[in-house]
Amino acid sequence: MAGSTETWWQLARRAQTESGNQNAPRLIQIDQAQDITFYGVTLRNAPNFHVVMNRVEGATFWGLTIDASAEARNTDGIDPGASQDVTITRSFIRTGDDNVAIKAGDNGPSRHISIIDNYFGWGHGMSIGSEVNSGASDILVRDLTLDGTTSGLRIKSDVSRGGLVERVTYENVCLRGNRWPIAFDTKYNPHAQGFSIPVYRQIALRHVRGDNGTLLMRGVDGKHALDVTLEDVRFAESATWRLENANVTADHSEVSPPLPGWAGERGPGGWEQCAKAFRN
Repeated sequence: MAGSTETWWQLARRAQTESGNQNAPRLIQIDQAQDITFYGVTLRNAPNFHVVMNRVEGATFWGLTIDASAEARNTDGIDPGASQDVTITRSFIRTGDDNVAIKAGDNGPSRHISIIDNYFGWGHGMSIGSEVNSGASDILVRDLTLDGTTSGLRIKSDVSRGGLVERVTYENVCLRGNRWPIAFDTKYNPHAQGFSIPVYRQIALRHVRGDNGTLLMRGVDGKHALDVTLEDVRFAESATWRLENANVTADHSEVSPPLPGWAGERGPGGWEQCAKAFRN
């Protein structure tokens, strides 16, 4: 920062440790726009989020490189908010926060979004939320590698900012070195208060491979249970499922390790089964 010996990142981290507020600027903000294209652009070390969209109709991000330190707080890669008809493809993204975060706060829903053929390095993963009170739907994530992200496939919200998340499909996904390879959580802030109930339904995972970590699916309660379908989803034997208020539909022979309450042989799984198929 001009006139200071402190960087924006240091300011943001100090605000966090001191329970204060920060005002680090976003790098690119796109509001109420149509037909936006980014091609072959490199963005590095934003003070805050790299690209944020609000009420955008039609956006293509192709061949981007977004690169920031893993320790840089709130440096999301691309955040489509209240936007539709968005494609993110053939891009390399590693950040100190969400690699991509689809949001749908008070300004409107997000829908018809495709994240196809991308590589995510360190960061907090492929996220939806945490603001979804206006609804997020019709989202396709295909041919994605998540290598060293803390979370992998992530839907996050709580009763202070929840809403309907539906028709989300993940296909051909490779995960490695993730603490929470799957994290579908309606209690992102367990202390949140409010009446905006998060509901996740018609969520499908097909041909997903990973290694270790916790596989979390947690609904608010039995009345608002998650609705998830698994097809050919395989992790290492040491991975663990954590299911709470989640209705999971699957053929047990296509899921490894077995879901809680299921027995049987563990099928082949893990990173080795997919690393050659997708970029690494």
